[in-house]
Amino acid sequence: MKHNRLGKSELYISEIGLGCMSLGTDKVKATALVHEAIEKGINFLDTADLYDEGLNEEIIGEAIKGKRADIVLATKVGNRWEKGKAGWSWDPSKAYIKSAVKDSLRRLQTDYIDLYQLHGGTLDDPISETIEAFEELKQEGLIRYYGISSIRPNVIREYVERSNIVSVMSQYSILDRRPEEQILPLLEEKGISLIARGPVAKGILTDNGAVKAEKGYLDYDKEELSSLRDVLLEMGEGSRDLAHTAIRYALANPAVAAVIPGASSFEQLLHNIAASEALQLSPAELEAIKRLSKENRFEQHR
Repeated sequence: MKHNRLGKSELYISEIGLGCMSLGTDKVKATALVHEAIEKGINFLDTADLYDEGLNEEIIGEAIKGKRADIVLATKVGNRWEKGKAGWSWDPSKAYIKSAVKDSLRRLQTDYIDLYQLHGGTLDDPISETIEAFEELKQEGLIRYYGISSIRPNVIREYVERSNIVSVMSQYSILDRRPEEQILPLLEEKGISLIARGPVAKGILTDNGAVKAEKGYLDYDKEELSSLRDVLLEMGEGSRDLAHTAIRYALANPAVAAVIPGASSFEQLLHNIAASEALQLSPAELEAIKRLSKENRFEQHR
């Protein structure tokens, strides 16, 4: 498994990470999946306090006992859940972040978090206060580095210019190439890494994704997706399957340090990991994919 440096940090993460949101709440099964991922070379685990109201963090904490030093552990903060109140509220305040990190550390059974990420963000937030909270957590040794998980380019630009983030987590795939125009050139220039989530676009970019494509995706209708899938399947025939083509496409961008496809079964997990050994896309293939997706109304996806 190839490892890439995360931004300008001292962290080196496996190019295929494990997005833990889809592990489920069966502790035995989820723990087994995490152990298998680690055994097969994944060292980057991404969770959030939001997932299953903290249970996901608890599962990860149990699963990495005795393995902590070998793991780059990432979690997120900003969505506040309060007993007796329905749903979650957005709270990027310094006070909440510095309180919430203690709960995450307890659930994860660790005394530090490698990558602590703001789980969203708007331009109306008290951004200076939010940054101050992360900087203080670094100074206190509770986190090593911080980043932001966002799909809002204006918010991402604010943090790129005003903070010491080492990473941005954002949706990025053949079907959602907005980051290429909106943030990836800036991240590469500043030495900040993208962690790409959703590389297979909710399963549409897999060999068995034809049914999922029936519902459309972003501005693509089912006919466009069907046509695009056919071309991509033909392109990879004999060298890689569609999911591996999709994952290798995201990893081909120099600003991308890792992709984090989710896995709810051993079959999915092992298939994701196999993408690390799949044939890389040639420059000609990359250009063909870009032309293909632009023809499918990429301009309207901005």
